[in-house]
Amino acid sequence: MRLRHPGGVPLHLSYCTNVHAAEDLDGILAQLDTYAVPIRARLGTDVLGLGLWLAAPVAAALAADPVLRGRLRRELSVRGLEVVTLNGFPYRSFQAPVVKHAVYHPDWTTKDRLSYTLDLARVLADLLPDDAARGSISTLPLAWRDPWDTEMADLAARRLGQLAVGLAAIESSTGRVVRVGFEPEPGCVVETTGQAAARLADVDSDRLGICLDLAHLACAWERPADALNSLNRARLPIVKVQLSAALETADPDALREYAEPRFLHQTRNAAGDAADDLDEAFEQRLPGPWRVHYHVPLHVSPAAPLATTIPVTRAALGELVGGPQPLCDHFDVETYTWGVLPPALRPQTPEQLAAGIADELDFARAELRDLGMRT
Repeated sequence: MRLRHPGGVPLHLSYCTNVHAAEDLDGILAQLDTYAVPIRARLGTDVLGLGLWLAAPVAAALAADPVLRGRLRRELSVRGLEVVTLNGFPYRSFQAPVVKHAVYHPDWTTKDRLSYTLDLARVLADLLPDDAARGSISTLPLAWRDPWDTEMADLAARRLGQLAVGLAAIESSTGRVVRVGFEPEPGCVVETTGQAAARLADVDSDRLGICLDLAHLACAWERPADALNSLNRARLPIVKVQLSAALETADPDALREYAEPRFLHQTRNAAGDAADDLDEAFEQRLPGPWRVHYHVPLHVSPAAPLATTIPVTRAALGELVGGPQPLCDHFDVETYTWGVLPPALRPQTPEQLAAGIADELDFARAELRDLGMRT
């Protein structure tokens, strides 16, 4: 979906397809029919934006075959779908029974991560609508924090330099601009916007910047205004925003039904105490209140004593679009945890999942309209 900022800039609003498990082209097309087309119909919009996730094998196949890329673009178009952003964080198997730390591999010290990201950029350059100003790709914040040393940092810096050169070559050959945003996340080498400003200060800021995930921002207990000021001082552009909300509570015992085996749920409290997963937080008996890296649907209000960090999401949106020009034009709703929510909140059928995603997108659209955006 598209909205327009009062300053005249079009804003792209999409939902991220990493919630779906398909990892080959036929499976991806099937998931478009099962989910994306019904979502578009429920929202009453002519065109629905997707934050497409392509696992590494299908990204490589598409990057190597312009005929295949042409087919994907046509298949999107006939369904009323468009893509300006890709999620390049999970490499593959993101909906496997157990993901946890595997999502951080391969990291930015490896050729595999560089090749995957450039494959995605080649694909996105051909998928972009003709009138889109640019494309964006989100990626991991270099690596998980341990192990990490000077040698790894130097190697990652070289990879990022190679990435910028590769993106420039794609722009030269296609005429399309694709930028990559590194996504600060609890527990990683780049956990906060302050760390991003320090560790990504020397990147090519014309092509590389930040993917700002608002649930991660909240879990780091960062104030949105301070975080954005930090990035501005470092001259790091916000390439993409992931609209998301985390869990929050002053009564940690209320979170026990959210502990599950698939995803990592980093936990932080206001004092800065940290655990890498919910089970570990319970074992450590961290004092509350807690914020937990558990993406919950934006429109859902869990029963007390649980809450979500939607106030942080709202505050961040106000900072991002409240000025004379927006600080970002790509907004992707990224709730990938529908399948591991407690049973009372978990969709049981594809139709229920499509309805839930549509309700979440409708919520996000309404929030942006309340801030003065227009369709």
